[in-house]
Amino acid sequence: MGKNQHVVPAGDKWGIKGEGNSRLTSTFDRQSDAIAAARQISKNQHSELFIHGRNGQIRERDSHGKDPLPTNSTAKTRYASTYTRA
Repeated sequence: MGKNQHVVPAGDKWGIKGEGNSRLTSTFDRQSDAIAAARQISKNQHSELFIHGRNGQIRERDSHGKDPLPTNSTAKTRYASTYTRA
């Protein structure tokens, strides 16, 4: 599993920063462009994607690694009795 990727504010632009890195991987004018590029990196590295808002707080998270909760319909059916609804 690769490094988690963070989309972060970078002045008046948006940057992608690998977890633990001191420098940005790249910068973009629009957050949506940074998210698209970071999502591709995250998918390739089977890692997590963290999207930060202008205030620096994480506003969204996306997993492209080994997710402990299956998402396909077969797995949902197989594990349905394991989960309880609130």
